[in-house]
Amino acid sequence: MKRMFIPAFFMLLSLAGKSQVVSDSTLVDGKKVITLSNIVLDNKLNVPAFIQKIKNDTSFYKAFRNLHIIGYTALNDIRMTDKKGQVIASLSSKTKQVRKDNCRSMETLEETTSGDIYTDDKQFNYYTASMYASLFFTKGSVCGEDNIVAGREFSTQGKSGLEKHKEQLKMLFFNPGKRINGIPFMSNKTAIYEDDMADRYDMSIDMDVYNKTSCYVFHQKVKPGHEDGVVVDEMTTWFNDSTMEVVARNYVLSYDAGVYDFKVSMEVQMTTFKGLTVPSLIKYNGNWKAVTKKRERGVFTATLYNFE
Repeated sequence: MKRMFIPAFFMLLSLAGKSQVVSDSTLVDGKKVITLSNIVLDNKLNVPAFIQKIKNDTSFYKAFRNLHIIGYTALNDIRMTDKKGQVIASLSSKTKQVRKDNCRSMETLEETTSGDIYTDDKQFNYYTASMYASLFFTKGSVCGEDNIVAGREFSTQGKSGLEKHKEQLKMLFFNPGKRINGIPFMSNKTAIYEDDMADRYDMSIDMDVYNKTSCYVFHQKVKPGHEDGVVVDEMTTWFNDSTMEVVARNYVLSYDAGVYDFKVSMEVQMTTFKGLTVPSLIKYNGNWKAVTKKRERGVFTATLYNFE
């Protein structure tokens, strides 16, 4: 009975999503060839609709926007290293974000530094540290924010130098897999679900439990021989199988455009607080070189807790 049901199920998928069954465990949707585990087959997942939800996902970005409307404590660890992996500058701190009267501000409870992490006027001396600060540190009081993501887009318009680079990095950070305009030489190479990029990847869907949450696990990895033509080398995302919100994501990004190059790996874990999905752990390991900057090798970890 089960073997009779599966082909019929995939026939419906083919009609609804213009997908094509290659075998009992492989589905072709456009130029995307997706391997499905047995548990996904048994769970009757509508694969084309699932891929479309991934393409349109805003839950990952919204989780970070949620941090603007709540309080929390963070452990911050930033380490800059030389080419041998030795630490040349660092910052370790404990901070607390306070939300009051529709405003948020940050208190530094503990901090230790080493090397030249700061300039003489206590500005960050490294691009990586400055980028971290723009994501997780607040100067003064910031008021009137919300967590709405609809209609909110990143843009490099009007920005230059370091501010422009930070905005470009945020585009990759929050929207891996989407077409991102404003990044020279590689805007189209980030759209890994579009047909002109999708056939460069092996893709698979499985199910697993992550942090006590039942999840669909979507994995894609660049095929051998296509490494030079992509930005997203590998990405694994755990989606809550009930809400389709991102529960965790690991990804590796790299590119060499001559005037700049980078290789970055990231891990993000989410948790929930009063119905809001928020990041609880962010790990970054990156190697960057821009034409006007020295090469930077940075590692950072942000641990967020005590949400309130």
